[in-house]
Amino acid sequence: MLDNDSQGNLENAKSMSIIVTKGTLDWAYPPFILATTAAAMDINVTMFFTFYGLPLLNKNLDLKISTLGNPAMKMPMMGMHMAMPNIAPMIPGVDRLTTTMMKNLIKKKGVASIPELRDAAVDLDVRMIGCQMTMDLFEFDHKDMIEGIEIGGAATYMETAVKSDINLYI
Repeated sequence: MLDNDSQGNLENAKSMSIIVTKGTLDWAYPPFILATTAAAMDINVTMFFTFYGLPLLNKNLDLKISTLGNPAMKMPMMGMHMAMPNIAPMIPGVDRLTTTMMKNLIKKKGVASIPELRDAAVDLDVRMIGCQMTMDLFEFDHKDMIEGIEIGGAATYMETAVKSDINLYI
């Protein structure tokens, strides 16, 4: 919670919606960090999980990282920051290696895991909507998703988004 002095800065920020479109380990962090931070600041948050973001609502997560198309990805190794060459993901096992390296770094630095952040979002009453069209398209089953989520379409999300003070697309 914020003290009274800080509360005045949030007068115009009472609700936030986030469209979550990506489900890799690195892309899962921004929406969950922003959602849980905002919810902890008494901002009503709605997250709409669609396309490749929808698997973040699966009970069992197996998040990975791909270096493909991510030239900015630099991992701290041997006292420096080493970039992965763009061709590296073509080598079998490289995505698993970079994923393991990232998970180890997250743990070493004490950063919350995505399951922990997702649990925090549930505890903070973040409204999570799984996209019905995406569920149908990719043949996801509601029973494989975490408890407490809603299933709805774009209209369900839009009902919230048009009233939100902050709208993010991640």
